[in-house]
Amino acid sequence: MSNSDQFHQMLLAHSPGLWETLRRPSIEDPLRILISGCILGQKCGVDGSDYGMSGALTPLVSLPTVEALGFCPEDAGIGTPRTMPDIHGGDGFDVLRGTANVLDQYGADLTDGMIRGAEKMVAYALANTIELAVLTDASAACGSQVISDGCRYTEPRKYTAGVGVAAAMLLEAGIPVLSQRDYASLERLLVLCQAPKFVSIGKPDHHLTPWYTEYFAK
Repeated sequence: MSNSDQFHQMLLAHSPGLWETLRRPSIEDPLRILISGCILGQKCGVDGSDYGMSGALTPLVSLPTVEALGFCPEDAGIGTPRTMPDIHGGDGFDVLRGTANVLDQYGADLTDGMIRGAEKMVAYALANTIELAVLTDASAACGSQVISDGCRYTEPRKYTAGVGVAAAMLLEAGIPVLSQRDYASLERLLVLCQAPKFVSIGKPDHHLTPWYTEYFAK
């Protein structure tokens, strides 16, 4: 079994039966989805910009059967603008266990701030009865399929199959997590939320893309 297969078994263990547990929402009782602020138009990227929406996420958040709430754990825990955080020595679960750290590109330790931001994100999610999170992949906070293995500015950039700190804490709180690159799942979510019309782009979820499967087959 490859490392990526083992990781996805672990991830499913934290989000059992996603499609069996997600209810069919209505206009009167919309599905409450938490989305990384930077892909929901909030200017909370490391440089104070937003990263924009794309793919199925754009029509999803406009549906009357969806209530989309944005939150940026890095902004909540570290601030904006900020230096670039990346996990060293594991993934978000390892950070929560105290066996990995979050460092910026200059070597400054941002671990406490990242954990603090993740705690705030989970508290916000629970207070707003969030049922699902769609997060920015490759982020040290929000990654759910892949994160950088150490500093992303080191050449060649290395990746690990794993989750960010906030994604790990959401999963531990029982809140399922998708990546904004999980195209097939997001399209399935459009159907669940009764999107009247949408054009399928025919892409798989991120962990089934050629890049992902080839990279982690090494």
